[in-house]
Amino acid sequence: MDWIILIIAGLFEVTFAFCLGKVKESTGTEMYLWFLGFLVALAISMTLLVKATQTLPIGTAYAVWTGIGASGTVVIGIFVFNEPANVLRLLFLTTLIASIIGLKLVTP
Repeated sequence: MDWIILIIAGLFEVTFAFCLGKVKESTGTEMYLWFLGFLVALAISMTLLVKATQTLPIGTAYAVWTGIGASGTVVIGIFVFNEPANVLRLLFLTTLIASIIGLKLVTP
C-alpha cells in the first residue's frame, strides 16, 4: 500500500510541475488559479510522501518520488509544452525509469 501511496505522491509532483509550467505561460487571474493548483498539488504530494516514508526507507522513497516526478515532467514537457524529444533525452529518460523500477525491486 505504501508503494501505491508513493506512486500517487510522485504523480502529484508531476501535477505541481505541470501547474508551474502553466503559471509561466499565463497572466492575470488564470495565473493565480494555476498557482493555487500548484500549491494544492504540492501539499498533497508532500503529505503522501511523508506517509510513504513512515514504512519505506527514506532514501528509496525520495529517489522514487523524485524519479517519478522528473520522468513524468519530461513526458509532460514533450507532449504538452512542445519540448524536444531527441534520442539522447529519451535514452536518459528510459535509464531513469529503469532505475526507479530497480529501486523498487531491491527494496524489501
